[in-house]
Amino acid sequence: MRKSKKAATMSLVHPNAAGIDIGSQFHDVAIPPDRAEETVKSFKSFTGDLHAMAKWLTACRIDTIAMESTGVYWIPAFEILENYGFKVFLVNAREAKNVPGRKTDSNDAQWLQKLHQLGLLRASFQPTSVIAELRAYLRQREKLLDYKAAHIQHMQKALMQMNIQLHHVVSTITGKTGMDIIRAIVAGNRNPQELVKFRDVRCKNSIETMTAALTGNFKPEHIFALMQSLELYDIYNEKAEACDREIQAVLDRLQQNSIPPDQPLPKAKYRECNKNAPAFDVRQTLFNIIGVDLTQITGLGSYLALKLVSECGADMSKWPTDKHFTSWLCLSPGNKISGGKILSSRTRPSSSRAAALLRLAATAIGRTETALGAFYRRLATRTGKAKAVTATARKIAVLFYNTLRYGMRYVDPGADYYEEQYKARILGQLRRRADSYGFSLQPMEIPDTAIGVS
Repeated sequence: MRKSKKAATMSLVHPNAAGIDIGSQFHDVAIPPDRAEETVKSFKSFTGDLHAMAKWLTACRIDTIAMESTGVYWIPAFEILENYGFKVFLVNAREAKNVPGRKTDSNDAQWLQKLHQLGLLRASFQPTSVIAELRAYLRQREKLLDYKAAHIQHMQKALMQMNIQLHHVVSTITGKTGMDIIRAIVAGNRNPQELVKFRDVRCKNSIETMTAALTGNFKPEHIFALMQSLELYDIYNEKAEACDREIQAVLDRLQQNSIPPDQPLPKAKYRECNKNAPAFDVRQTLFNIIGVDLTQITGLGSYLALKLVSECGADMSKWPTDKHFTSWLCLSPGNKISGGKILSSRTRPSSSRAAALLRLAATAIGRTETALGAFYRRLATRTGKAKAVTATARKIAVLFYNTLRYGMRYVDPGADYYEEQYKARILGQLRRRADSYGFSLQPMEIPDTAIGVS
């Protein structure tokens, strides 16, 4: 009784709040009890019914709505309700768990409405409409590249079935030499001496080696499989190019609404060789939009930076600090504490695409002679590669946040700088421990004979 009285006296943060339980075929909507005789109403998921739901909520004087992110079923309802002027809170299902034993669709809607009315739900991050459009095109492009990669494997399998060892004599079968040879085979050319003429002068293998590799058993069923895989490969290339045109159009619109940067684009840190990147100049376009060069951050290429902007947006003010940003990415340590003891500090599991991109960049950084690369290698030796990847990805996320939020210009100090800092930190710890035991730490003189001087 005490708990129920305390809950009843809680102040209403959103008095005009509604809750919607999203389903694939219908949505249950709950409103405050003083707005209509029927406080829970069900609407079908058809477009006309969604407009009827929005008009009913307007008649009930609702101005804010909470709904769970259920699959992709929430997207049409979210967009239509936003067009009607409602402030829609898309909440994480983990934060809106229902009371055990009361699991029905109407109860879920009422529970969401009550939690939202009391201000106990947080809205998930939603980018602006233009960034959401850019994100949709980039995600579609990534799907097309995945499908294209499967057909590259199919082409290689068909070549192996004909005992054409093309992948052993060229670096990649999708390069100029490889594709010219494959197209010649599909066109009917089976002579190894003729096929080897497509060899680029930069190929390391000799003409004799390539002639031997291109001598095979050309059976019609394998030629047919190679032909179909090549056609599908070309189709996905065309579809990816169509996505590139749409992506460039969205970026052009963003450039028109942005303030031109005061300074010119700085010199690139390294030459990019990403074959899957769009054909236009992504680096210059991004610089014109956001005013800073994200590729100066170690590990971020222009295409990776574009994908990060499409996932997180360019406005970092939605997160008060970089700690909030890394926590949203699930890259910061957890704080599961009970009884004053830390039960677990593991990072939360996440399906965030931005976090996956940052982890990919962290893996590549581990092979570079940079400060972040030295940090990754030092941490991987001590705690393992998995934790080192997460920690390095968090550092990149902090740099990404500060660059977009405050216009910070990152300059890599180098691996030697990090190693010197690490050495100074270790020596400081050793000196403090020696002082606590009443000893002093002195450098050891190495005799000349120990370094090979006679």
